[in-house]
Amino acid sequence: MNIDYLRAFYITVKANSISKAAKILHLTQPGLSMQIQSLEKELQVSLLNRSNRGVNLTEAGEIVFDYANTILSLQDNVERDLENLKTHKKKLFIGSCKSIGEYALPCSIYIYKHENPDIDINLEISNTKKVIDNVLNNTVNLGIAQNKIDNKNLVYQKITSNDMLLVTSLPLVKKAITIDELKKLPLIFREKGSGARKDIINSLKNKAITTDDLNIIYELNSMEAIKTSVISGKGISFIPELIIKRELRDKILTHIKVDDFNVVSEYYVVYRKNAVLNPYEKGFIEFLKSKKRGFC
Repeated sequence: MNIDYLRAFYITVKANSISKAAKILHLTQPGLSMQIQSLEKELQVSLLNRSNRGVNLTEAGEIVFDYANTILSLQDNVERDLENLKTHKKKLFIGSCKSIGEYALPCSIYIYKHENPDIDINLEISNTKKVIDNVLNNTVNLGIAQNKIDNKNLVYQKITSNDMLLVTSLPLVKKAITIDELKKLPLIFREKGSGARKDIINSLKNKAITTDDLNIIYELNSMEAIKTSVISGKGISFIPELIIKRELRDKILTHIKVDDFNVVSEYYVVYRKNAVLNPYEKGFIEFLKSKKRGFC
């Protein structure tokens, strides 16, 4: 089987467009189509149904696509590890959700790097959905996500859990409110795709409440931006406790308790089921699960 043709097929499916995939692969559209046709001819099956809306997998295409994900992942890992061997470098590529990546993880990386000075660490911070996408696309081997996104190709190992607290810097008449009073507060929310937003929405569902029932004044794609906005008195928000320990201690922020309502976030290290993790990637996972990790 021609690996280049298999990759062309895989990228086309991920892009859902022959024209977009051709740009990614730096090929002409006819050239890309010929590669996919050659793969189909070699396998003696039809892989794609083409239409103006994009491409859809045939039944045979779904089977080949699943195997392509595994084969290409293994190839990328082999090439990466051989390159690291040639340069005598160990590189650890990590993707992390913002609530951990912007606050807790830097201290962990510092401790891990101190104990493993020969390992170069590259950290990319984004929301949980993007982290998962990067893991699936082989951009990173290890991701740190806030809650799980169901996918049969992923493995999750829990790192920790943390309460999300409703907090404000505004003067309070009372520090405990009802769920109905929550609906009236000027709330700042994370963007769609973030783990924090998903955790809040899931907890609200248990109370038969949707985001339409809330007074969301605006959304931001950074927990740091939300924290700054809340401290500046621009609104009220749910923020992970691990992010605001100092602000709560110094009484810059005040926790508002909501009767019979809690939001708990769970954090996981995630990797592809078919990924062949090297020893220092496995070591980093064990480090994150241990008490040595030293979250800030």
